[in-house]
Amino acid sequence: MKDALRRICELQPSYTPDNTPEMQERGHLIRHDVADYIRGLSPSLATALGRFGEDFHVDASDGIGRKTELPWIRFCSKGMSPKPTEGYYCVLHFSTDGSAVNITIGCSSSKFQNGSFVTLGDDELDQRTLWARQVIQDSQGSLEPFTDSPDYGATRPLPLSFQRATAIVKRIGVEQLGEVDLDELLVRAAKCLRHVYEAESDGRDLSPADLDELEVIQTVRPNSRTKGQGYGLSVEERKQVENRAMELVRDWLKNEGYQVKDTSSNRPYDFEAKRDGTTMKVEVKGTTSDSPNAILMTRNEVDLHRSEKGNTALFVVSSIRLVNGDDGRIATEGTLEAMLGWDIDEWALTTTAYRVERPLPPCRSN
Repeated sequence: MKDALRRICELQPSYTPDNTPEMQERGHLIRHDVADYIRGLSPSLATALGRFGEDFHVDASDGIGRKTELPWIRFCSKGMSPKPTEGYYCVLHFSTDGSAVNITIGCSSSKFQNGSFVTLGDDELDQRTLWARQVIQDSQGSLEPFTDSPDYGATRPLPLSFQRATAIVKRIGVEQLGEVDLDELLVRAAKCLRHVYEAESDGRDLSPADLDELEVIQTVRPNSRTKGQGYGLSVEERKQVENRAMELVRDWLKNEGYQVKDTSSNRPYDFEAKRDGTTMKVEVKGTTSDSPNAILMTRNEVDLHRSEKGNTALFVVSSIRLVNGDDGRIATEGTLEAMLGWDIDEWALTTTAYRVERPLPPCRSN
Protein backbone atom coordinates (compact mmCIF):
# COMPACT_ATOMS: atom_id res chain seq x y z
CA MET A 1 0.00 0.00 0.00
CA LYS A 2 2.87 2.39 0.70
CA ASP A 3 3.76 2.59 -3.00
CA ALA A 4 0.17 3.50 -3.81
CA LEU A 5 0.14 6.18 -1.12
CA ARG A 6 3.39 7.66 -2.40
CA ARG A 7 2.03 7.75 -5.93
CA ILE A 8 -1.18 9.48 -4.81
CA CYS A 9 0.94 12.11 -3.06
CA GLU A 10 2.99 12.58 -6.23
CA LEU A 11 -0.24 13.16 -8.17
CA GLN A 12 -1.80 15.61 -5.72
CA PRO A 13 0.02 18.73 -7.04
CA SER A 14 -1.39 17.89 -10.50
CA TYR A 15 -4.94 18.27 -9.18
CA THR A 16 -7.58 19.53 -11.56
CA PRO A 17 -11.35 19.01 -11.44
CA ASP A 18 -11.13 17.58 -14.95
CA ASN A 19 -10.74 13.87 -15.65
CA THR A 20 -7.13 14.07 -16.84
CA PRO A 21 -4.88 10.98 -17.08
CA GLU A 22 -3.28 11.98 -13.76
CA MET A 23 -6.66 12.25 -12.05
CA GLN A 24 -7.79 8.96 -13.56
CA GLU A 25 -4.70 7.26 -12.14
CA ARG A 26 -5.26 8.93 -8.76
CA GLY A 27 -8.88 7.78 -8.71
CA HIS A 28 -7.96 4.17 -9.48
CA LEU A 29 -5.38 4.13 -6.69
CA ILE A 30 -7.87 5.65 -4.21
CA ARG A 31 -10.92 3.55 -5.08
CA HIS A 32 -9.14 0.25 -5.71
CA ASP A 33 -5.56 -0.17 -4.49
CA VAL A 34 -5.79 1.60 -1.14
CA ALA A 35 -9.45 0.77 -0.45
CA ASP A 36 -8.85 -2.91 -1.23
CA TYR A 37 -5.79 -2.97 1.02
CA ILE A 38 -7.84 -1.62 3.94
CA ARG A 39 -10.55 -4.17 3.25
CA GLY A 40 -7.84 -6.79 3.55
CA LEU A 41 -7.14 -5.50 7.07
CA SER A 42 -10.75 -6.06 8.08
CA PRO A 43 -10.02 -8.87 10.60
CA SER A 44 -7.74 -6.66 12.72
CA LEU A 45 -9.67 -3.41 12.19
CA ALA A 46 -13.04 -5.02 12.92
CA THR A 47 -11.60 -6.53 16.09
CA ALA A 48 -10.31 -3.12 17.16
CA LEU A 49 -13.81 -1.70 16.65
CA GLY A 50 -15.24 -4.27 19.07
CA ARG A 51 -18.97 -4.89 18.69
CA PHE A 52 -19.07 -2.13 16.08
CA GLY A 53 -16.84 -4.17 13.78
CA GLU A 54 -19.60 -6.62 12.94
CA ASP A 55 -20.64 -4.43 9.99
CA PHE A 56 -17.17 -3.18 9.06
CA HIS A 57 -17.32 -1.04 5.94
CA VAL A 58 -14.85 0.64 3.57
CA ASP A 59 -15.57 3.18 0.85
CA ALA A 60 -13.61 5.81 -1.05
CA SER A 61 -14.08 8.77 -3.38
CA ASP A 62 -12.01 11.04 -5.59
CA GLY A 63 -15.05 13.11 -6.58
CA ILE A 64 -18.44 12.57 -8.18
CA GLY A 65 -18.30 13.84 -11.73
CA ARG A 66 -15.78 16.61 -11.12
CA LYS A 67 -12.64 15.52 -9.28
CA THR A 68 -12.18 16.63 -5.68
CA GLU A 69 -9.19 18.47 -4.29
CA LEU A 70 -9.22 16.18 -1.25
CA PRO A 71 -9.82 12.50 -2.12
CA TRP A 72 -10.48 10.12 0.73
CA ILE A 73 -10.76 6.52 1.89
CA ARG A 74 -12.74 5.77 5.02
CA PHE A 75 -13.66 2.80 7.20
CA CYS A 76 -16.38 2.62 9.81
CA SER A 77 -19.30 0.70 11.22
CA LYS A 78 -22.01 0.76 8.55
CA GLY A 79 -24.70 1.01 11.21
CA MET A 80 -23.06 3.94 12.98
CA SER A 81 -22.17 5.73 9.74
CA PRO A 82 -24.44 4.59 6.88
CA LYS A 83 -22.87 7.17 4.57
CA PRO A 84 -20.24 9.93 4.76
CA THR A 85 -22.90 12.52 5.60
CA GLU A 86 -23.76 10.71 8.85
CA GLY A 87 -21.75 9.74 11.89
CA TYR A 88 -18.05 9.34 12.66
CA TYR A 89 -15.41 7.35 10.77
CA CYS A 90 -11.69 6.88 10.21
CA VAL A 91 -10.48 8.70 7.07
CA LEU A 92 -7.28 8.82 5.06
CA HIS A 93 -6.76 12.28 3.56
CA PHE A 94 -3.90 13.47 1.35
CA SER A 95 -2.32 16.90 1.71
CA THR A 96 -3.00 18.92 -1.42
CA ASP A 97 0.71 19.62 -2.01
CA GLY A 98 1.46 15.89 -1.82
CA SER A 99 3.60 16.24 1.30
CA ALA A 100 1.73 13.87 3.61
CA VAL A 101 -0.84 11.17 4.24
CA ASN A 102 -3.19 11.99 7.13
CA ILE A 103 -4.87 9.27 9.20
CA THR A 104 -7.83 10.89 10.93
CA ILE A 105 -11.04 10.45 12.86
CA GLY A 106 -13.62 12.69 11.23
CA CYS A 107 -17.35 13.28 11.33
CA SER A 108 -20.18 14.28 9.06
CA SER A 109 -21.38 17.86 8.87
CA SER A 110 -24.91 16.73 9.75
CA LYS A 111 -26.43 15.46 12.98
CA PHE A 112 -29.74 14.16 14.32
CA GLN A 113 -31.38 17.21 15.85
CA ASN A 114 -34.95 18.43 16.35
CA GLY A 115 -36.37 15.20 14.97
CA SER A 116 -34.32 14.88 11.77
CA PHE A 117 -30.82 15.10 10.33
CA VAL A 118 -29.75 18.72 9.87
CA THR A 119 -26.64 20.38 8.45
CA LEU A 120 -24.50 21.93 11.16
CA GLY A 121 -23.03 25.39 11.23
CA ASP A 122 -19.34 25.93 11.89
CA ASP A 123 -19.75 26.43 15.65
CA GLU A 124 -21.82 23.26 16.03
CA LEU A 125 -19.35 21.31 13.91
CA ASP A 126 -16.50 22.54 16.09
CA GLN A 127 -18.41 21.33 19.15
CA ARG A 128 -18.93 17.96 17.50
CA THR A 129 -15.21 17.42 16.86
CA LEU A 130 -14.29 18.77 20.31
CA TRP A 131 -16.70 16.28 21.87
CA ALA A 132 -15.08 13.36 20.01
CA ARG A 133 -11.58 14.48 21.06
CA GLN A 134 -12.70 14.69 24.68
CA VAL A 135 -14.24 11.21 24.53
CA ILE A 136 -11.00 9.73 23.16
CA GLN A 137 -8.89 11.68 25.66
CA ASP A 138 -11.02 10.50 28.59
CA SER A 139 -11.12 6.90 27.38
CA GLN A 140 -7.42 6.49 26.61
CA GLY A 141 -5.80 9.14 28.77
CA SER A 142 -4.09 10.58 25.70
CA LEU A 143 -4.65 11.45 22.05
CA GLU A 144 -1.24 10.08 21.06
CA PRO A 145 -0.20 9.66 18.30
CA PHE A 146 -3.11 11.60 16.74
CA THR A 147 -2.04 15.07 17.84
CA ASP A 148 -1.32 16.87 14.56
CA SER A 149 -3.19 19.81 13.05
CA PRO A 150 -5.99 19.11 10.53
CA ASP A 151 -4.48 21.26 7.82
CA TYR A 152 -4.36 19.54 4.44
CA GLY A 153 -3.85 22.70 2.39
CA ALA A 154 -7.42 22.70 1.07
CA THR A 155 -8.73 25.83 -0.64
CA ARG A 156 -12.20 24.85 -1.89
CA PRO A 157 -15.39 24.89 0.24
CA LEU A 158 -16.08 21.14 0.45
CA PRO A 159 -12.46 20.12 1.20
CA LEU A 160 -12.29 22.92 3.78
CA SER A 161 -15.36 21.43 5.45
CA PHE A 162 -13.53 18.07 5.61
CA GLN A 163 -10.71 19.79 7.48
CA ARG A 164 -13.13 21.39 9.93
CA ALA A 165 -14.88 18.05 10.51
CA THR A 166 -11.64 16.37 11.65
CA ALA A 167 -11.38 15.45 15.33
CA ILE A 168 -7.87 13.91 15.51
CA VAL A 169 -5.01 13.54 13.01
CA LYS A 170 -1.76 11.65 12.58
CA ARG A 171 0.26 13.30 9.79
CA ILE A 172 2.76 11.05 8.01
CA GLY A 173 5.18 12.84 5.75
CA VAL A 174 5.93 11.11 2.45
CA GLU A 175 9.54 10.71 3.53
CA GLN A 176 8.35 8.88 6.67
CA LEU A 177 6.16 6.31 4.94
CA GLY A 178 8.92 3.71 4.87
CA GLU A 179 9.52 4.07 8.61
CA VAL A 180 6.03 3.80 10.08
CA ASP A 181 3.79 0.80 10.70
CA LEU A 182 0.68 1.89 8.84
CA ASP A 183 -1.30 -1.20 9.80
CA GLU A 184 -0.71 -0.51 13.49
CA LEU A 185 -1.68 3.15 13.11
CA LEU A 186 -4.93 2.14 11.43
CA VAL A 187 -5.67 -0.30 14.26
CA ARG A 188 -5.03 2.44 16.81
CA ALA A 189 -7.35 4.75 14.89
CA ALA A 190 -10.02 2.03 14.94
CA LYS A 191 -9.71 1.78 18.73
CA CYS A 192 -10.19 5.55 19.01
CA LEU A 193 -13.25 5.29 16.77
CA ARG A 194 -14.65 2.50 18.97
CA HIS A 195 -14.57 4.85 22.00
CA VAL A 196 -16.54 7.44 20.04
CA TYR A 197 -19.07 4.82 18.93
CA GLU A 198 -19.50 3.59 22.50
CA ALA A 199 -20.22 7.13 23.66
CA GLU A 200 -22.61 7.68 20.74
CA SER A 201 -24.48 4.46 21.43
CA ASP A 202 -25.08 5.68 25.00
CA GLY A 203 -26.47 8.92 23.58
CA ARG A 204 -23.75 11.15 24.96
CA ASP A 205 -23.54 13.33 21.83
CA LEU A 206 -27.26 14.16 21.65
CA SER A 207 -29.41 16.38 23.83
CA PRO A 208 -31.92 14.66 26.16
CA ALA A 209 -34.73 15.88 23.90
CA ASP A 210 -33.11 14.40 20.79
CA LEU A 211 -32.67 11.07 22.57
CA ASP A 212 -36.34 10.98 23.53
CA GLU A 213 -37.40 12.06 20.03
CA LEU A 214 -35.34 9.22 18.56
CA GLU A 215 -37.29 6.76 20.67
CA VAL A 216 -40.58 8.26 19.53
CA ILE A 217 -39.52 8.17 15.87
CA GLN A 218 -38.32 4.58 16.13
CA THR A 219 -41.68 3.62 17.65
CA VAL A 220 -43.97 5.34 15.13
CA ARG A 221 -41.64 4.85 12.13
CA PRO A 222 -39.86 1.52 12.68
CA ASN A 223 -38.34 1.61 9.18
CA SER A 224 -36.77 5.03 9.73
CA ARG A 225 -33.04 5.24 8.98
CA THR A 226 -32.46 6.27 12.60
CA LYS A 227 -33.22 2.66 13.61
CA GLY A 228 -29.82 1.39 12.53
CA GLN A 229 -27.82 4.25 13.96
CA GLY A 230 -26.89 2.42 17.15
CA TYR A 231 -28.43 5.09 19.35
CA GLY A 232 -30.66 4.45 22.29
CA LEU A 233 -30.63 2.63 25.60
CA SER A 234 -32.49 -0.50 26.55
CA VAL A 235 -35.50 -0.26 28.85
CA GLU A 236 -33.39 -1.46 31.75
CA GLU A 237 -30.59 1.01 30.99
CA ARG A 238 -33.05 3.91 30.81
CA LYS A 239 -34.45 2.87 34.17
CA GLN A 240 -30.94 2.79 35.62
CA VAL A 241 -30.34 6.34 34.35
CA GLU A 242 -33.66 7.58 35.75
CA ASN A 243 -33.00 6.00 39.13
CA ARG A 244 -29.51 7.49 39.30
CA ALA A 245 -30.88 10.96 38.57
CA MET A 246 -33.64 10.59 41.16
CA GLU A 247 -31.10 9.43 43.74
CA LEU A 248 -28.79 12.41 43.18
CA VAL A 249 -31.64 14.94 43.26
CA ARG A 250 -33.19 13.39 46.38
CA ASP A 251 -29.85 13.59 48.18
CA TRP A 252 -29.33 17.21 47.05
CA LEU A 253 -32.75 18.25 48.32
CA LYS A 254 -32.29 16.53 51.68
CA ASN A 255 -28.89 18.13 52.12
CA GLU A 256 -30.56 21.51 51.52
CA GLY A 257 -33.04 20.84 54.34
CA TYR A 258 -36.08 19.79 52.30
CA GLN A 259 -38.53 17.07 53.28
CA VAL A 260 -38.89 14.99 50.14
CA LYS A 261 -41.84 12.91 48.88
CA ASP A 262 -41.60 10.82 45.71
CA THR A 263 -44.60 11.60 43.50
CA SER A 264 -43.26 10.23 40.22
CA SER A 265 -45.79 7.40 39.98
CA ASN A 266 -48.97 9.49 40.16
CA ARG A 267 -48.17 13.14 39.44
CA PRO A 268 -46.72 15.05 36.45
CA TYR A 269 -43.64 15.82 38.57
CA ASP A 270 -41.17 13.67 40.48
CA PHE A 271 -40.83 15.10 44.00
CA GLU A 272 -42.67 17.33 46.43
CA ALA A 273 -40.04 19.18 48.43
CA LYS A 274 -41.14 21.04 51.59
CA ARG A 275 -39.14 23.54 53.61
CA ASP A 276 -40.08 26.47 55.82
CA GLY A 277 -43.78 26.00 55.14
CA THR A 278 -43.51 26.11 51.33
CA THR A 279 -43.89 23.29 48.83
CA MET A 280 -41.89 23.02 45.63
CA LYS A 281 -42.82 20.66 42.81
CA VAL A 282 -39.69 19.15 41.28
CA GLU A 283 -39.16 17.77 37.78
CA VAL A 284 -36.12 15.48 37.30
CA LYS A 285 -34.54 14.78 33.91
CA GLY A 286 -31.71 12.24 33.90
CA THR A 287 -29.60 11.63 30.84
CA THR A 288 -26.35 10.18 29.56
CA SER A 289 -26.05 13.24 27.30
CA ASP A 290 -23.05 15.54 27.63
CA SER A 291 -25.11 18.38 26.09
CA PRO A 292 -28.21 18.89 28.28
CA ASN A 293 -29.48 21.91 26.37
CA ALA A 294 -32.90 20.57 25.35
CA ILE A 295 -35.35 18.26 27.10
CA LEU A 296 -38.64 16.66 26.13
CA MET A 297 -41.74 17.28 28.26
CA THR A 298 -45.32 16.08 28.14
CA ARG A 299 -48.17 18.57 27.81
CA ASN A 300 -49.11 17.98 31.46
CA GLU A 301 -45.56 18.79 32.55
CA VAL A 302 -45.53 22.00 30.50
CA ASP A 303 -48.94 23.02 31.87
CA LEU A 304 -47.74 22.44 35.44
CA HIS A 305 -44.64 24.58 35.09
CA ARG A 306 -46.65 27.38 33.51
CA SER A 307 -49.60 27.35 35.89
CA GLU A 308 -47.44 27.12 39.01
CA LYS A 309 -44.51 29.24 37.84
CA GLY A 310 -42.28 30.15 40.77
CA ASN A 311 -43.26 27.07 42.77
CA THR A 312 -41.61 24.47 40.55
CA ALA A 313 -38.04 23.40 39.91
CA LEU A 314 -36.20 21.63 37.13
CA PHE A 315 -33.23 19.39 37.92
CA VAL A 316 -31.18 18.09 34.99
CA VAL A 317 -28.67 15.34 35.76
CA SER A 318 -26.43 14.90 32.73
CA SER A 319 -23.33 12.87 31.84
CA ILE A 320 -24.58 9.81 33.70
CA ARG A 321 -22.30 6.90 32.82
CA LEU A 322 -23.27 3.28 32.30
CA VAL A 323 -20.66 0.74 33.39
CA ASN A 324 -20.68 -3.03 33.40
CA GLY A 325 -21.67 -4.63 36.69
CA ASP A 326 -22.32 -8.17 37.89
CA ASP A 327 -26.00 -7.97 36.87
CA GLY A 328 -25.68 -5.88 33.74
CA ARG A 329 -24.90 -2.23 33.19
CA ILE A 330 -25.33 0.14 36.11
CA ALA A 331 -25.56 3.93 36.16
CA THR A 332 -22.91 6.00 37.95
CA GLU A 333 -21.67 9.58 38.17
CA GLY A 334 -23.78 12.46 36.86
CA THR A 335 -23.59 16.26 36.79
CA LEU A 336 -26.49 17.92 38.61
CA GLU A 337 -27.92 21.30 37.61
CA ALA A 338 -30.60 22.71 39.93
CA MET A 339 -32.99 25.36 38.59
CA LEU A 340 -35.22 26.46 41.47
CA GLY A 341 -38.21 28.62 40.55
CA TRP A 342 -37.63 27.61 36.95
CA ASP A 343 -39.33 29.82 34.35
CA ILE A 344 -40.28 27.54 31.46
CA ASP A 345 -41.10 30.56 29.27
CA GLU A 346 -37.45 31.60 29.28
CA TRP A 347 -36.77 28.45 27.25
CA ALA A 348 -37.90 27.93 23.66
CA LEU A 349 -40.78 25.48 23.25
CA THR A 350 -40.89 23.57 19.96
CA THR A 351 -43.62 21.15 18.94
CA THR A 352 -41.98 17.95 17.72
CA ALA A 353 -44.86 15.44 17.80
CA TYR A 354 -48.65 15.42 17.76
CA ARG A 355 -51.23 13.04 19.10
CA VAL A 356 -53.59 12.53 16.17
CA GLU A 357 -56.91 10.99 17.22
CA ARG A 358 -59.95 10.22 15.08
CA PRO A 359 -63.36 11.30 16.42
CA LEU A 360 -65.67 8.64 17.80
CA PRO A 361 -68.47 7.62 15.47
CA PRO A 362 -71.95 8.72 16.53
CA CYS A 363 -73.93 6.19 18.56
CA ARG A 364 -76.82 4.59 16.75
CA SER A 365 -80.12 4.39 18.54
CA ASN A 366 -82.30 1.29 18.15
